[in-house]
Parts: sequence; structure tokens; C-alpha cells
Amino acid sequence: MGVAALTAVATACAPPPPQAASTSGEAISRDNCGIDVAVGGPPERVYAAYQPGIEIAHALGITDRLVGTAFLDAQVLPEYVDQQASVEYVPSLPSREALLETKPDFVLSGFNGFFAEQSADSSVGTRASLRELGVQSWILSPLCPSEDGLTDRSIDPATVTVESIFRDLRDLGALFEVEDTAETVITDMRRRIGDVEKRVSGAERPSVAIVSPNDDGSYGVASGIDFGSHIIERAGGTNAFADLSDKRNVDIGAEELVERDPDVILTDACCNADMTRRDAQSEVDAILRDPALADVTAVADRAVHPFLFADRSAGVRAAHSIELVASILHPNRVD
Repeated sequence: MGVAALTAVATACAPPPPQAASTSGEAISRDNCGIDVAVGGPPERVYAAYQPGIEIAHALGITDRLVGTAFLDAQVLPEYVDQQASVEYVPSLPSREALLETKPDFVLSGFNGFFAEQSADSSVGTRASLRELGVQSWILSPLCPSEDGLTDRSIDPATVTVESIFRDLRDLGALFEVEDTAETVITDMRRRIGDVEKRVSGAERPSVAIVSPNDDGSYGVASGIDFGSHIIERAGGTNAFADLSDKRNVDIGAEELVERDPDVILTDACCNADMTRRDAQSEVDAILRDPALADVTAVADRAVHPFLFADRSAGVRAAHSIELVASILHPNRVD
């Protein structure tokens, strides 16, 4: 299909720019990753992509506004199972044409690759190109690129914080006119995370690596710029690869894992909408069986635990993930 034809399809499928006023009588706008996101009224047709984007939509109570969801890395949290079962879901990210066929007025994405001009995953185009069609968008702030259309390599480390999630919740709450719900979610997350931090305060902090075996014998690890570092820190540990910060996911050889010698290894299992921690056991077994890692403290002590990529992602499951990791690192302090 030619460029002109694609443009015609996109224009036909896209909703008109929002014109309605908000219930307060004024347009609402919030800055997200350097882009002004303005709505004349609460978005009513929302497309959510990736685990963090989908779960935050359910947490904010806008499930009934979802016109589609895509690409879960694992089962949604138990409290969102019924909501997710009620909405359309596709396992792969949609093409731009498929997205526009759902006639969204807002796209909520957990990762920036959905809008990257050059992405290994499907891209629906830049956020600016969607806005021209009347479709506003949002990327969860811990994954903000430095420029629209870029990917993970341009993330600002200053945005990779739990507080960024709270700001997203507040801003999205305002845009969707569900401020009270957003504040309730934030209050609950703060309470749960604060309780963990209090319990692990003063405890010895083990070194932790989030590790995934690759088919070629190398290993992928979560670097210091990854949100997983903040989960580990809040849970009373330190990321053994905290000094690496060029990109979130780094491939290393077994020898470097031996040299870093983490006390605890968490797996990084992904990506299926039905996946649970039980499914990560195969990665645990692969790490424990690798003779090259026999002298790693975590392997020798069999301190290799099933963990999911979804659990290291920045979103509303941060409290759940911090509680989970703390229970692994400090079982005598966290139930």
C-alpha cells in the first residue's frame, strides 16, 4: 500500500480532534516526556499497550473506556484479572493501521518502543504523528525518551523513580477526571512500600542480579538505569550491575557474572499473558545447571529465585514487586 493510501486509511480511521470541554469547563493539559498532552474532556476511547500501561488503566478504574489492550508480559495482578478479561486483548502490538481501526482518542503505553521510529517491536508512529490525527498519548515517565520517536537508549536516569509513577498517576487522574481514584492508588502504594522500607531498615544489603539466560550461553542482566534497581534498593538490596547505565538490558558473558558474584539472582522471565512465577522455574534451573556459574555465591547457595520481567517494570505493581523481593532478601523481616 502506498504512502498516500496509508495516509487516507489513517485519516479515515482516526477520531476527530477532541472538541468537548471537560466537566469543569476548561481544557486540561499535562506535560509527559516533554510533550504537552491536552484534552478537552476525559478521553473515552483508550488503547493500552504493555503490562504497565494496561495495569495502570485498570488501577485508575477506566477499564470500561478501553477499546483494546496489547502485549502483556505476564498475568495481570490478581486484583485486575476480572477487568482484563472484559476487554479486547491481542498478544502482539498492533500496526498503526490496526490501532487506528479501534478509533482511540488516547494511547497509554508502558514502554516507549510503541512510538519509536526504529523499533524491534511494532511501532504505531511517533506521538506527534498520532496527535495530528487527534489521538493523544502517554508513556509512563520512567521510560521517557529524550525526544519523541527515540527508544530506551535515550532514557534520562533522573526519571527512573517510584515518584515518577506517582506523578503519572496524578497526571493521568487529572486527564481522565479520576483524581480521587489516583490518590487512593498512590496512598496504598506509599503505605506498602514504606512498610517494607521500615522492616528492612538496618539489615545487611545483599547484592542482587536480575538475570536471564540467552540461547547463545550469554546472560542478559538489568542495569542500574533499569527500574529493577529501584525495586531492589527499596527491598533492602543493591543491584550488582548498578554501575552499568548505557541501556536497561545488557548482555554479558558468564565470566562477568562470576566476577560480580551476586548474593542473590532473580530471573527475568517473559513474555506471555498467562505467565506466572511458576513458569520462571526453567530459567532458575538453567542458571543452577550452568557449570560456569558454579562458584557464584547465589548459585552455590541456591539463592536463585523465579522472578518476572513484568515485576521489574515501572508501574502500579511496584509495591507488589518491592514486597516480593524483600520477602526473598529478608524473609525474617518481611512476611
